[in-house]
Amino acid sequence: MLILTRKSNESVMLRDDIEVKVLSVRGDQVSLGFSAPAEMNIYRKEIFEAILAANKEAADQSNASLDALCGMFGQ
Repeated sequence: MLILTRKSNESVMLRDDIEVKVLSVRGDQVSLGFSAPAEMNIYRKEIFEAILAANKEAADQSNASLDALCGMFGQ
């Protein structure tokens, strides 16, 4: 893990097209701003994990449905 120290209004660049800027620091909360290409999705970690879990659940249900359908046709 890379650990960097930044102050308000300082940035970190990811690749050449993604900037993460520290907007403010209040107590234990940090406000970050992200400048990235429009086609790039940016999620909070807990939201990203929920999306992954929902996708996995949907894929598992699709496989179960396909197995049941194949069983109906003796395959």
